[in-house]
Amino acid sequence: MSTKPNSSSDNQIIRINELFSNSISAKQKAQAVLPNSIASAGQLMISSLRGGKKVMACGNGGSAADAQHFAAELLNRFERERPELAGLALTTDSSTLTSIANDYAYIEIFAKQVRGLGVAGDTLLAISTSGNSPNVLQAIHAAHKKEIQVVALSGKDGGEIAKHLKDGDVEIRVPANSTARIQEIHLLVLHCLCDQIDNELYPN
Repeated sequence: MSTKPNSSSDNQIIRINELFSNSISAKQKAQAVLPNSIASAGQLMISSLRGGKKVMACGNGGSAADAQHFAAELLNRFERERPELAGLALTTDSSTLTSIANDYAYIEIFAKQVRGLGVAGDTLLAISTSGNSPNVLQAIHAAHKKEIQVVALSGKDGGEIAKHLKDGDVEIRVPANSTARIQEIHLLVLHCLCDQIDNELYPN
């Protein structure tokens, strides 16, 4: 039996450890700058939910999955038993998404839903790792016209979205450039928001 070390496996282990270290470092940098904005975003959402309104969420690709994940944890549950909360992902209705993209333009897939389903007092969670997703930006414009406040979850330099936020909106910009690291921190931010919402609306 060969006892030669497997250099390929060793390299993989080294790389995996590097990725863990990179993720930990990125989270530590985010921890130094994000808690206040996360808390402010949570208060916006709590205000909407207390007022009988809802939180809508949108994004593309991995951010679409995050939007659905967040909406599910509001509507169903996060870590405790409590009543259902009004969370809505604008990324899940394939007939709506494809009809808007086909009849109008892909840039409108979230904005038309915000205009049709959103009401003043709702909160829009707009997720984009780059801050440059045109359809997310369009949804933000639609939200502003309906007096819906925005929580923008982004990274890098904040992109175009950062330039179009208004007073009362909250930007949570992850201080990282790697899309993977930004997405990992986005998930942690969403869990922080879920925890804040649960603890404030339904304290032990």
